[in-house]
Amino acid sequence: MKWSRSSALLLALPWILTFLLFWLFPILYSFIIGFTDQQLLVKEYQWIGLDNYRALLSDPAFIESLKNTFIFVIGTIPFTTIIALAMALMVNRQFKGRGLFRAGYFIPSITAMVVIALVFTNLYQRGGYIALLASMVGLSPPEHGLLFDSGTALYSIMAMDVWMAVGYYMLIFLAGLKSIPEELYEAAALSGAGAIRRFFSITLPMLKPVVLFILVINSIKSFQVFVEIFVMTRGKFETSTMVYFVYETGLTTRFQFGYASAAAYVLFLIIALFSVFQFILLRRRQALW
Repeated sequence: MKWSRSSALLLALPWILTFLLFWLFPILYSFIIGFTDQQLLVKEYQWIGLDNYRALLSDPAFIESLKNTFIFVIGTIPFTTIIALAMALMVNRQFKGRGLFRAGYFIPSITAMVVIALVFTNLYQRGGYIALLASMVGLSPPEHGLLFDSGTALYSIMAMDVWMAVGYYMLIFLAGLKSIPEELYEAAALSGAGAIRRFFSITLPMLKPVVLFILVINSIKSFQVFVEIFVMTRGKFETSTMVYFVYETGLTTRFQFGYASAAAYVLFLIIALFSVFQFILLRRRQALW
């Protein structure tokens, strides 16, 4: 038994070292320097306590990034979840070419975000395909393109994010639908329940764990939105998010590692509280479902 445990520990050692060096240590180190004024390439730094966190509360750039992040999260999660569920219900039926539709819906989710961001950047530009379609239906797109206008830039990125993500969450919903016993639908049909009644009485309650899983992982992903912002707008035109603020503060403009670390831990706390809130909300609705 002793040799067995030693062998298991030896086999797990590469993962343990990786975990300690590239995950646990950076997290703890970042938490500590969040209470300092450490800057990039500067050896000397001082312990300043909660000054970084106090400064964040009065930093207009941070407040704007916080607002944009919440707009992104609240504006994308409902649409992504509802559209993904609707698509899963459609492709769960028996019809010719069903596999082709499933693959087509999922392809955007496995395409590199940088590639999709570059494609949509061209679609959103002045004289691009989106502007052409808007003109055809009588709408007036922004003069310099959707990404160069503060009123449309963030919402354009949100629309792209929804389009890209729905295929992935559709497959998760589809797996949940496959786990629902068909006998429940047959019994409900014999009892005279219609399609809408079966959906709200059987499908939705049985999908509750799946809905919770999707809401939580989608929230975490949306709060950490960065690549889209970096590639498409570089945080300009009121599109800076909290992760982009951390990147810009720590690595590009201010080089303030301590200040950026404090902002990162504020984001961590927000994500944790938002996830807990979703768990509590769905548990309270369980009785209604």
